[in-house]
Amino acid sequence: MTTILLLFVSNLFMTVAWYGHLKYRASPLGLAILVSWGIALAEYCFQVPANRIGYGYFSGYQLKIIQEVITLCVFVAFAWLYLGERLRLNYFMAFVFLLAAVVCAFWDQPVLAAGRGLVASAVEK
Repeated sequence: MTTILLLFVSNLFMTVAWYGHLKYRASPLGLAILVSWGIALAEYCFQVPANRIGYGYFSGYQLKIIQEVITLCVFVAFAWLYLGERLRLNYFMAFVFLLAAVVCAFWDQPVLAAGRGLVASAVEK
């Protein structure tokens, strides 16, 4: 749970670093880069420990997939609340496919394996 929380916080910082400047397009590009870089430094202070703590319990592949889904969740809220963009059907469908990727990545984990066993036994009845 610590890994997930740290990845969530790191993604808050990174989303602001990558996209926060879009509302200030009149400001100089160099300034946007420097401010974004400073925000990204804070992101690394959460991301690096998250991956260090999580690696071993999660594989590297699983950590990356978790991070991507968290990034998308954070970005959807950011785009809606900060940028004023709406979530369209095609974006929502892309999100569904990413969630399917998470299920595939964790398919052999005990919780999902137990769930598959329950589904299989229910189907057999």
